[in-house]
Amino acid sequence: MAISRRKLLKFSSAAAVSSSIATNSFAGLHADSISGEVLLEQATKFILSAYPESASSAGIDKGINKKFKSQLTDRSIEGQLHIKKNILKLQKKLKNVSLRNVSSETQLNLKVVKSVFDLAVKGFEFSFGDVAVLNPNWSYRNSPYIVSQNTGSYVEIPSFLESSHSIQTAQDSEQYIERMKSYAHQLNGETERVRQTNVTLPNFLMQKTIAQLQQQRNSNIVDWTIIKNLASKADKKYLSDAILVANENIKPALENQIKAHIAKNSLTTSDAGVWAKKDGDAYYSWALKAGTTTDMTPDEVHEMGLEELKALHSKMDPILKSVGYSQGSVGDRMLALSRDDRYLFKKGDPGRLEIMSFIDDVIKDIRNRMPQAFNTLVPGFLEVTRIAPEIEAGAPGAYGGAGSIDGTQPGHFWINLRSTNLHNKFNLADLTYHEAIPGHVWQGEYTFKQPLIRSLLAFNAYSEGWALYAQQIADELGVYNEFPAGRLGYLQSLAFRACRLVVDTGLHAKRWTREEAINWFIQNNGSSYDEVQSEVDRYCAWPGQACGYKVGHSAINKLRENAKLKLGTNFDYKSFNDTLVLGGNVPMTVLKNEINSYINKQVSKI
Repeated sequence: MAISRRKLLKFSSAAAVSSSIATNSFAGLHADSISGEVLLEQATKFILSAYPESASSAGIDKGINKKFKSQLTDRSIEGQLHIKKNILKLQKKLKNVSLRNVSSETQLNLKVVKSVFDLAVKGFEFSFGDVAVLNPNWSYRNSPYIVSQNTGSYVEIPSFLESSHSIQTAQDSEQYIERMKSYAHQLNGETERVRQTNVTLPNFLMQKTIAQLQQQRNSNIVDWTIIKNLASKADKKYLSDAILVANENIKPALENQIKAHIAKNSLTTSDAGVWAKKDGDAYYSWALKAGTTTDMTPDEVHEMGLEELKALHSKMDPILKSVGYSQGSVGDRMLALSRDDRYLFKKGDPGRLEIMSFIDDVIKDIRNRMPQAFNTLVPGFLEVTRIAPEIEAGAPGAYGGAGSIDGTQPGHFWINLRSTNLHNKFNLADLTYHEAIPGHVWQGEYTFKQPLIRSLLAFNAYSEGWALYAQQIADELGVYNEFPAGRLGYLQSLAFRACRLVVDTGLHAKRWTREEAINWFIQNNGSSYDEVQSEVDRYCAWPGQACGYKVGHSAINKLRENAKLKLGTNFDYKSFNDTLVLGGNVPMTVLKNEINSYINKQVSKI
């Protein structure tokens, strides 16, 4: 059975299709000749088998696929070697597959899939931590480190189980407990890799990582996210089994991982960038390509950031003056604005409740505006969730993603509430547009209409470029017409991403220290120290990822300007936005071809 838009995984037939995929195996993987559609099917099967979390996230862990619901990715040395071996085999097949007599749709799908397998193969050539480009759940965050303050199973699996492992039957609960055992296996597998690797965390990330692991180990087990989630959804009889697994499997595994990191302490340095590692410069070039899906050099990205920042500050200056801030640099004035009592949330739990209520109001408003921006609408099925307190110290300010293909699991907007100072009333709406609607949750639901493999794969520059463009859409729909400080928050957010281009390349290519990066960021964007130090640490752990945002956003706007130029008065805002999302998540080069095809079709109608 071939994977195609016609036959495979439309929103209304996800369960039936996923069952048919599961009946296929890797048979034919070694064949000398293979059709493009069969190869796409095999690549889909590989992703589901290698990264079984993806079946739950997509909502297709039912029927024949139910075996995936008790499994997690094998993060051991042997497991990673097995994944690498099969990626190499499939990449060879993709390289040699013929595109003759293949539909244009299948050609597009093959080009997209081939590009990500090519990236993965290049990544596995380095002896670094985690090549994640093919992992549907964490494809954005390639990392030179196996475990860090924001990478590793201890960070990722509890929130994954909370958001993606549905519990409705006794078997669901049993499979949840099996996954808890697999979580312990993941921890132990990572620990062995940490012991053997020569790629050691910088000392400041090591301290954060150990502290977070210790906090999780030392906290009362009944307060663990992984336990509280089961207790809230399953029959009480399963709770004792889960606590037993936590005590006998997970807690010792956490202890072993802590010991492995402490043993590496003497090898750490304060060098923040990957340049300090063997083959670090070459690795960063790969990571930058993975993060942007372009061939831009670190110098080009750095200069782009400086130019975009200058242009954005020129827009912010007159607005700042209009709200009473006329003295000092744009960065200094934005920092002063962030301390203005008018825009602060309350401290502690009252402020956390205030933030959640604020987000709810923003979402209600923007939902009502979506028909002004799109002809084709999606449900925007969404839940706002606090990031687990045990990991929020090393987590970003927020993140988000779409729910399951079958519509049973909502998308999530995870918000970091470790301190209410992380957010304020002039930038939180903009953050909501980015993570939720019309950002990640909204755009992700359009992929449900794609063939399954296209729903599973994601490209950082497109995902994050779209999310910035989603913020732009909100501004264009008039959300800040009566709130100029809100528009400042939006423009500062774009400037923040321009700063990322400068800081990420500064750290990893220009050998900036952590302190240089933090100080430059604060001075040029007016962000708070708490926000910036967490951001800079994130870039240290995920080289290149942060560059995808502004590179992707600028690419989308260049494509829109070209469409406006070519179509003139026939340019249609909603039609263009539809084209951006209906084609699915693609590399920037592929998006350019798709938009050019759209332009040509529209020209032919004139």
